Amino acid sequence: MHEVIGLTRELVSIPSHEDETAAGDAVQSWLRAHTDAAVARDDAGNVVARRGTGPSLALVGHHDVVPPADRQTEGDEYVVEERDGRLYGRGTADMKGSLAAAMLAFRDADVSGVELVFASFAGEEQGGVGAQAAVDDGFAPDYAVVGEGSTGYSAPGVTDVAVAHKGRRGSTVVARGTAAHASEPDAGENAIYRASDAVDVVRGLDFPETTVLGRAMRGSVAVTEIDGGSAWNVVPERCEVTVDERTVPGERASLERVESVAGVEWAVDQDLPPMACDDDAFAETVLSAARASQTGDPELVTKPHATDAGWLSAAGTTCVVCGAAEPGEAHTESESVDLDVLERCYRLYRETAAQFAGVE
Repeated sequence: MHEVIGLTRELVSIPSHEDETAAGDAVQSWLRAHTDAAVARDDAGNVVARRGTGPSLALVGHHDVVPPADRQTEGDEYVVEERDGRLYGRGTADMKGSLAAAMLAFRDADVSGVELVFASFAGEEQGGVGAQAAVDDGFAPDYAVVGEGSTGYSAPGVTDVAVAHKGRRGSTVVARGTAAHASEPDAGENAIYRASDAVDVVRGLDFPETTVLGRAMRGSVAVTEIDGGSAWNVVPERCEVTVDERTVPGERASLERVESVAGVEWAVDQDLPPMACDDDAFAETVLSAARASQTGDPELVTKPHATDAGWLSAAGTTCVVCGAAEPGEAHTESESVDLDVLERCYRLYRETAAQFAGVE
């Protein structure tokens, strides 16, 4: 256990919320020092290593983090603390702990008859820009285990296997009207009224729903911001509405219907793809590895948050998500990870590679 804890501490201690270079350097240097793999670094800052030949299985993570809270830093340094069986610090859960476990499993796994790939992407917290760059550059493993959090979904402390996750489509609805003095409202066209009509359309939309490997998923649509008007005595000529949609594989809400309102336009600002595992046998292989790696009874589950698995899945890689983080840990000022679960993830990733290779 001490090896995975030590490597996690090392990675977490490296600031990587503004500049991920040093963290990427550490991952690259460790792989070159501790494995015989071919290690490469691309212009986006992604680190990719490969061992063996045959059908490809990738262990995937990312080395960037969201900005730390004040309590998670001392000067320019990140604070890393171990207490009560957990490691605390920015990036422990999301996701340098699972990244460390994947690095060690990549080093130690038997690669007979398979190509084992390790990838640590940059820019996951900026919408997956590193993963997109890698895909655009031809990164296309056959299968991937993405080490984002899947612990505690079916039961507390159990590391499950997520076979699907939601995406996020963020969009803006712009309503335009004609300005007029508020004492003569009929002389203009009130953009806020038009925006309100568009909001009513959004409220009436059905949430997207689907099923992945027998697991039901339901998305959501919500208006989250509204901004309009220029003065208390002016009929507004413009009003803007932000819509947050959590998408599910293969289904979208019909947000284009807002354009049926006069003067209203709709534009997509961000579209993070959902993920759905398309191979039941692969999901069962990872689930078998999860069962062999813990005393709990893991299940196939779905995950509410978008990850880089969405970009890989959209490009044709069969993915699952499996990692140490628990719901509610990522991005918090008390972010932490269970030390026993880190060791479990190392065993799980190594066992997945063994079962994928058919090693007894």
